[in-house]
Amino acid sequence: MNATRAALAVLATVSIIVSTGRARAADQSPDYQVVKTLKVGGEGRWDYAIVDPQTHLLYVSRSTHTQIINPETGQVVHDLANTPGVHGIALAPEFNRGFTSNGRGNTVTVFDLKTGDELGTVKTGTNPDSIIYDPASKKVFAFDGRSSDASVIDAASAPNTTSTRIPLDGKPEFAAADGAGHVYVNLEDKSSIAVIDSKALKVTAVWKIDGGEEPSGLAIDPAHHHLFSGCHNNVMVIVDTESGKTLGTAPIGQGVDACGFDPGTGEAFASCGDGTLTVVKETSPGKFEAVQTVKTRRGARTMALDPSTHTVYLAATEPLPGAAAGEAPRRGGPQGPFVVLVVGRTSK
Repeated sequence: MNATRAALAVLATVSIIVSTGRARAADQSPDYQVVKTLKVGGEGRWDYAIVDPQTHLLYVSRSTHTQIINPETGQVVHDLANTPGVHGIALAPEFNRGFTSNGRGNTVTVFDLKTGDELGTVKTGTNPDSIIYDPASKKVFAFDGRSSDASVIDAASAPNTTSTRIPLDGKPEFAAADGAGHVYVNLEDKSSIAVIDSKALKVTAVWKIDGGEEPSGLAIDPAHHHLFSGCHNNVMVIVDTESGKTLGTAPIGQGVDACGFDPGTGEAFASCGDGTLTVVKETSPGKFEAVQTVKTRRGARTMALDPSTHTVYLAATEPLPGAAAGEAPRRGGPQGPFVVLVVGRTSK
């Protein structure tokens, strides 16, 4: 082969490699969009939302009550009353129990998953906010924002039980469990993550979040030992669950509240009050990037993920009459009709 042909062969090879790389990059870019708007209605502000993995019903907290919604139609199939200042919902399907954290009541309401009826309440610390069920310990963890602790409830015996308190060195926000005996919780005012041994019921470590400030949303990829912490300096910070080391960051929108992770696609999500949903993915080993920013609606800051359908649900309101385009309703101010935005993966 002469020099010219050799050079052409090299160029052709490089071209193939570049083209393949671009194709792989394109394959890594999802295509999410708002595919439906559910006109749910009902009174009250909203906060956390969660999808039941078995029934696929959507639970949304609404200030004094908790709506259980059919996400196909938007119909409220049950409305759990008397959840004062409700923030979050946790589900323990193996015990047919659901739990709401009632910030103004300083209680957790226990309800029947099949009927939606209240079974009773359990006292907690002051202003329980985030709440999760940990399958490893069979316990519910409600994180008390004002008393800076966790109230732990035995799911099997609830509501006929009392809570155990675990002190925390900061104001807790969202939490996540790895299913192997570890519960992780953002400490918003300390820009750190506390690690709880869910069986020994004690804090075993506190990790400073490098590059992240005032963490709110938290999601977990237990298979790859990754935490995804949405922070208020407009970044998602990825943290190793074994070492506490920060692995990387990715840019997100402003006013993040919730995060989620879909194990089927390997994508993490951050829902932000500025009207964006950021999709983050590990595009190559150790490299995390924002691969798509979905335009949603201003104020749509909380989300729920159904990984079986790769669908994200965002709580929001319709614009108020006379509101400027894109203007978000003020917290505590008048709200438009309550809706749920359905974000679906439309290709790839």
